[in-house]
Amino acid sequence: MAPVEARRAEPDSRRGFSPLLGFGILLLAALLIVGGWLGWRFWGANLLAARSAADTVAQLRADWAANPAPAPEEGQTASVDTPDAHAAAWILTIPALGLEWPVVAGVQPSDLAVGVGWYPGTALPGQVGNFVLAGSRVTDGRPFYDLLDLAEGDEIVLETRGARFTYSVVLSPADLTVDAGADWVLDPVPGQPDEVPSQALITLTTSEDLVATRDRAVGIGTLTETETP
Repeated sequence: MAPVEARRAEPDSRRGFSPLLGFGILLLAALLIVGGWLGWRFWGANLLAARSAADTVAQLRADWAANPAPAPEEGQTASVDTPDAHAAAWILTIPALGLEWPVVAGVQPSDLAVGVGWYPGTALPGQVGNFVLAGSRVTDGRPFYDLLDLAEGDEIVLETRGARFTYSVVLSPADLTVDAGADWVLDPVPGQPDEVPSQALITLTTSEDLVATRDRAVGIGTLTETETP
């Protein structure tokens, strides 16, 4: 009997593990994975995107310095060539927000991942019509994170190879919210598709909220100054 009783007294190692403990371990692992992904998505990836944007701005300026555009003839306005699709073409600066970011020709997710996107088919910088840009507010380096702080009278500067265009905000992004499908903001005269444009406008669009919704904040400015070398 003694050997049998001794075996019964030995603890069963399986008794220390329960389904609840297993679930807790799996839940903790899932939280760590999700937390790591969110940390990368909203911090690490944004940091890398911001560094990449700064490098692109520096590369554009170096290229322009090495290959300047010819000065316009007397009485002529500065011309801007249509850029290649998905190429970094210009530099957007908003002093009030401390923003300096490259502008890419296109608004596909891959374009917004590397710059503020220009809607092809809208006006070119400095042209009469509506020059429309879109930028990310939470991801992709979050260039437009503070866009709703932009106030009437603030300057928006767009630099090209041969000119510097300064716009003044006339409608703050905090004052106009539209649905994501409201393409009237792309019109040469926003909301008036049949009207012939008579002034150069800039329109900035971004997400209204810091979580995914269909609301978009829209700001509008008018051209106030054009500078050429």
